[in-house]
Amino acid sequence: MPVLRSLRIIPGVVLAALWLASCGQETDPRLARAWRAPEKNGWIFVHLEGNPEEIGFQHGYLLAPEIEDAFGVIRLNLTHDGDKDWEFYRQAARETHWPHVDEEYQRELQGIAEGLKARGVAMDLWDVAAMNAWLEWDYYTKYYDKLHGIETPESKGAPESCSAFVATGSYTTDGRIVMAHNAWTGYMDGERWTIIFDIVPEKGHRILMDGFPGLIHSADDFGVNDAGIMITETTISKFEGYDPDGVPEFVRARKAMQYSSSIDDYVCIMKEGNNGGYANNWLVGDRKTGEIASLELGLKNVTLRRTKDGYFVGSNFPVNEKLAREETTFDLADPSLSPNARHIRWKQLMAEYKGRIDVEAAKRFLADHFDTYQKKEEPNERTLCGHVDLSPRGVPPWQPPYGPAGAVQNKVIDSVLAEQMALWAAAGHACGIDFHAEEYLKQHPEFSWQKGYLRDIPSRPWTLFEIRR
Repeated sequence: MPVLRSLRIIPGVVLAALWLASCGQETDPRLARAWRAPEKNGWIFVHLEGNPEEIGFQHGYLLAPEIEDAFGVIRLNLTHDGDKDWEFYRQAARETHWPHVDEEYQRELQGIAEGLKARGVAMDLWDVAAMNAWLEWDYYTKYYDKLHGIETPESKGAPESCSAFVATGSYTTDGRIVMAHNAWTGYMDGERWTIIFDIVPEKGHRILMDGFPGLIHSADDFGVNDAGIMITETTISKFEGYDPDGVPEFVRARKAMQYSSSIDDYVCIMKEGNNGGYANNWLVGDRKTGEIASLELGLKNVTLRRTKDGYFVGSNFPVNEKLAREETTFDLADPSLSPNARHIRWKQLMAEYKGRIDVEAAKRFLADHFDTYQKKEEPNERTLCGHVDLSPRGVPPWQPPYGPAGAVQNKVIDSVLAEQMALWAAAGHACGIDFHAEEYLKQHPEFSWQKGYLRDIPSRPWTLFEIRR
């Protein structure tokens, strides 16, 4: 199989030794089982292995330049409007989240901070902890502001984005599972969402997942473990609700990926201690049984659907009408809204391709530009391959005005690949349209605050990644 040939030319131990030697720390025993591969079509592949402290140290050390850079982006995103400073998030991570983080992941987060320190990066444990909770801070700040009688700025609304599906049975070519996902986010952080993690923990299952530098979970949530559990999700639009006494989402998401051997395991872990942070509709598959599931995880309403013959799709629409009514402000009846338009498109594609869905079809779906509201081809915020930056309507009402945004990367897997612990990934837009930062900022000076961090996003080819056994 033509997978990551660059990794097969040089044995992993030799490759790790060469790379670590360039950093001057090749003798540190914590790095003995870890390695980082050369960049491949925009992606960085890292292998982490050992106890929590070792995995954390390896992560922080091997990805130190990327973590330092990504940290600057997250801090800027959270503080540029002046509403909350970075110390606010550090304090919340220390006082609200940390007591609810499993000891195993406390040790891993501390390891990341130590790995960064060894590379001379000026970030401490609370920077790392706050960075890991990045995607649920918008939920927390709305709770905090309401508690303290503060009007929450529009920019603090939780971002809702991503397109995904999972299908099985009569919908796929071989009757087994096919799953796909593209991550929608601001281009400033999305250009950096290009790490492939291969994690071998001392307890639980081996994990292959995409991810963001410095985070212990996938965060856009796409991956597979060696028990055959395949996972992705899309966020629930306009969700409101947060429990400060619950377990942070980044902890539950990583734990579920690491310790689930079945769909039941996954559901149990995600529900236990649910804090409402980063509220998602989780799509799950078990390659061993061919069963798939949709877990819509609200605070008040939890909906689990499962089947061995059918499909589930995600595009940020609330699934359960009761949840939509009680826990969101989203209008399910407005076909012009991106989540609803994409939901319609997913149903069209599932019907059109029934019995013919495979990996190649999934790749085409993620590049789709049909706008069901206008009933025409046009890359915009209503198409599965999202282009908020190209939308003639500007920033849509369901997306906070963070700046240029869209589908920044793509992943596809099926049961065969899951058994091999492999996945396809493509950085940038799957459709082939590139983003040019300098040109965009000239046209949109209102986002000049992103200058220095906003980068070009070229569309890269699909690339197959797999673990080395």
